[in-house]
Amino acid sequence: MLDWFTGALPTAALIALEVVLLVVALAVAPRNRRPSSALAWIILIVVLPLIGLVLFALIGSPKLPKARRDKQRTMNERIEERARTVEHVTDTHGAPPWLAPIARLNREMGAMPLIDGNSAQLLPHFEEQLAALIEAIDGAKRYAHIEFYIIALDSTTRPFFAAIARAKARGVEVRLLVDHLGSFQYPGFKRARRELSRLRVDWHLMLPVQPLKGRYQRPDLRNHRKLMVIDGRTAFVGSMNIIDPSYEKRGNRRRGLQWRDLMARVEGPIVQEIDALFVTDWFSETDEIPGNTTVDAVIDDEDPTTLLAQISPSGPAFESENNLALFNSLIYAAERRISITSPYFVPDESLLASILTAAHRGVAVELFVGEIGDQFFVFHAQHSYYEELLEAGVRIYEYRAPTILHAKHISIDDLVSLVGSSNMDIRSFQLDLELMLLVSGRSFTDQLKAVENEYRSKSTELTLEVFRGRGAFHAFVDGIARLTSAVQ
Repeated sequence: MLDWFTGALPTAALIALEVVLLVVALAVAPRNRRPSSALAWIILIVVLPLIGLVLFALIGSPKLPKARRDKQRTMNERIEERARTVEHVTDTHGAPPWLAPIARLNREMGAMPLIDGNSAQLLPHFEEQLAALIEAIDGAKRYAHIEFYIIALDSTTRPFFAAIARAKARGVEVRLLVDHLGSFQYPGFKRARRELSRLRVDWHLMLPVQPLKGRYQRPDLRNHRKLMVIDGRTAFVGSMNIIDPSYEKRGNRRRGLQWRDLMARVEGPIVQEIDALFVTDWFSETDEIPGNTTVDAVIDDEDPTTLLAQISPSGPAFESENNLALFNSLIYAAERRISITSPYFVPDESLLASILTAAHRGVAVELFVGEIGDQFFVFHAQHSYYEELLEAGVRIYEYRAPTILHAKHISIDDLVSLVGSSNMDIRSFQLDLELMLLVSGRSFTDQLKAVENEYRSKSTELTLEVFRGRGAFHAFVDGIARLTSAVQ
């Protein structure tokens, strides 16, 4: 009997441990988390206890530390106070009636108002994007605010750093923010750090993971924004990074891979919103608020060529998923057409439902993605959604290799557009600080439609028959990747 008891003891202990782990997982994982994500965490912790617990300790919290969120609230209050003096919107541009409540939702979540009197130009190709950034820095008289997820000094971006050097020589105040983990893997980032320090640029890492210096948060919470503001009068937003389009990898160059992005150059009072977002991120990293860097914008709401515009910030510094709410609201509001471009398309349940619902109610929906991808699990996870999208009537266009389509934008009907840094995946909804520019105006949407037309000419339309013909192993990997995407 004693031998039996002794032999059964380890088994009983393991069972008890599993029960304890299950109870702990049930108590902790579901808090402020989607049921699908909570269930994925519970399964991981119970099936692979050691790995699951370590991962949950490292990346279990989808929010930034409380001190960082408090800074965001402080800046939101300042932005809202200033917005009372600059907000000035009219209905002279024929904006759709459903835009006003969506703009109100954006302001409630992100503090930024919808503002009239703006102009915007799309820059679809890397060469013109980089040239426009350099030209703007060369024209700076007072200050340049520069914030990018990735900044690297290489043969392609060297002219950008030369422009910064010329600006510093003229006495321009240059402030620069760069994401820590987003950039550190590239050799050009080390060169960029040395050059920025040599030029005495006031630069800082965003969301640094430096536990020995007391700076730590969940390491995969990143600042994914890309923006630049010059003298409070001109700004750029979009998806590009300051790095060679091959991303400095010999394998990419050997295969001829080039990343394709989209940037928007804007002028008018919307620039103050973009600058306010930079100042927010600067304050979050340095505990300092730059001096009076903005200028009073002149709003001409009688000019029919000006645009209504609004900045929608999002990320783990906010209490809600601002970009997801914006995407869903626009898709449900669409009456005729929806065009979506997202290199990483892994929708949550609500976004998938909004797209399928739009297609079923007769809205023409198209989705531009890449024929190839640079993120294995994301690439396969997004494939797992294609069949139900195609069955609903969504047209899927795969941008042909060797280009990696990296742009992020949406156009709704013929009047409203979104351009920025946010992908349509769970990472961008929950883990990354993002920036989207909402614009209402036919002239801007026509520019975006021209970009979409170019994509279409360089893409292959995916049919349901072709997709169903993919191999069983491919389908299996797609399903596994879809499950892993829920662990957030």
